[in-house]
Amino acid sequence: MMPTFTELAPGIRRLVAPNPSMMTGPGTNTYLFGSDEVAVLDPGPDIDSHLLVIQDIAAAPIRWVLVTHTHPDHSPAAVQLARKTGAQLLGSSPPIGRHQDMTFAPDRELRDGERISVGGCELDVIHTPGHASNHLCYRQVELNWIFTGDHVIDGSTVVIDPPDGNMSHYIASLIKVKNLQPAVLAPGHGELIHDPLRAIEWIIDHRLQREAKVVAALSENPRLTSIQLVPHVYKDVDKKLYGWAERSLLAHLLKLEDDQRAQQGSGRWSLLP
Repeated sequence: MMPTFTELAPGIRRLVAPNPSMMTGPGTNTYLFGSDEVAVLDPGPDIDSHLLVIQDIAAAPIRWVLVTHTHPDHSPAAVQLARKTGAQLLGSSPPIGRHQDMTFAPDRELRDGERISVGGCELDVIHTPGHASNHLCYRQVELNWIFTGDHVIDGSTVVIDPPDGNMSHYIASLIKVKNLQPAVLAPGHGELIHDPLRAIEWIIDHRLQREAKVVAALSENPRLTSIQLVPHVYKDVDKKLYGWAERSLLAHLLKLEDDQRAQQGSGRWSLLP
């Protein structure tokens, strides 16, 4: 049986890719814009069955394929879908690094602040680095909905994984999206978020509270590595997740270093006086 899709608003449909996991929740949200001509956002991992369903439910020529960023649960199917349909591939090229889809090579690089017309709607491009340096959100102008990819997701926080992930950039990007006063957030994983300002404020507060825990742990335990600091900072996290927790902890430490509040030597961290 063909997976179902959800019509979220006139001309906007959502299909969930069949890649559920601890990191992706129910799966990656693929969004389709338009009816006579269709734009596809984040076609997800390269899964043949998902590509076929995208083309079936489009029920019209797919002219554009866009991605929010080039992590492997969002963009690998983009090249295949563009190749099969002749669509124009739009987005931002992947940075060099692990967990990047290096197959993604856009026909056109999208830039912060530009407005594009796809699928009968206008989308504003918003560069939102933090989770990934090339992360883009898209604001549907008429509805003032922002399609957030992994910048904001439903029901959880995202991993900030240095060096491409950057906590300072992430918080600044959250404030940037908040200042646009979106009506709804359409995330890359999970359901629509109907109280965007509250959701974004919660994430910012959560990150700053975690930063305060990092500062307290460093004050009590100077000269520890990021791995050694994890049990002190993430007491509320299952030990099975310590590997991912260390990546976000390192991002917090690097932010403190940027803020001239901490320093490291030989991978060991301490607070600056």
